[in-house]
Amino acid sequence: MRHLLHLDSSLRGEGSRSRKLSAHFADRWRTENPDGIVTYRDLAADPVPHLDDVAFFAQFVAEPDRTPEQAAAMAVGTQLIEEVLAADTVLIGLPLYNFGPPSTFKAWFDRIVSQRTAGKLGDKKFVVVSARGGGYGPGTPREGWDHREPWLRHALTSLGVEDAIFIDAELTLARESPNMIPLDLGAAEDQSLSDALAAIDNLFLTDKSLRA
Repeated sequence: MRHLLHLDSSLRGEGSRSRKLSAHFADRWRTENPDGIVTYRDLAADPVPHLDDVAFFAQFVAEPDRTPEQAAAMAVGTQLIEEVLAADTVLIGLPLYNFGPPSTFKAWFDRIVSQRTAGKLGDKKFVVVSARGGGYGPGTPREGWDHREPWLRHALTSLGVEDAIFIDAELTLARESPNMIPLDLGAAEDQSLSDALAAIDNLFLTDKSLRA
């Protein structure tokens, strides 16, 4: 039975483009896998505690010797790791905040990196649907300022994932940012979102591993 792990991390609810994209992917996945299982985590509404020294060093202490605090910290990481290991596909809705990923997503990622996952997730399909408020494509003034994808691609390779799929929508603040409204980029924003939704649809048409 196929299993999807669906993560959202946008602090926005209604109006979030990354949530719109991830919801579209999840809906398509359910259609293609009617008997499949979906595990959902909203990292903004229910944030994972950031990694601290108690959680980090607990993994080096034998289970009978752990303090109650260490045991509780290990339980958090164990649950998150089990969710990843159970999934065939990991879907990540990822906005751009200050040129990087939300700290809530980084907190989740730090918790799943362990001896149980190092180099061992190569059989999982990771799909990242992302949104960014401005334009960061080739030739733009901020080309290369979006550090999410290069960071996450490199970080995933340590877990054995070499072929993560990234689908992006941009200019999402075209109608909201005072600095962008005069540029009249609304149509470009709509086209970018439409292209991203179409890319998700095309992925289901071309990738047999996403279909039951």
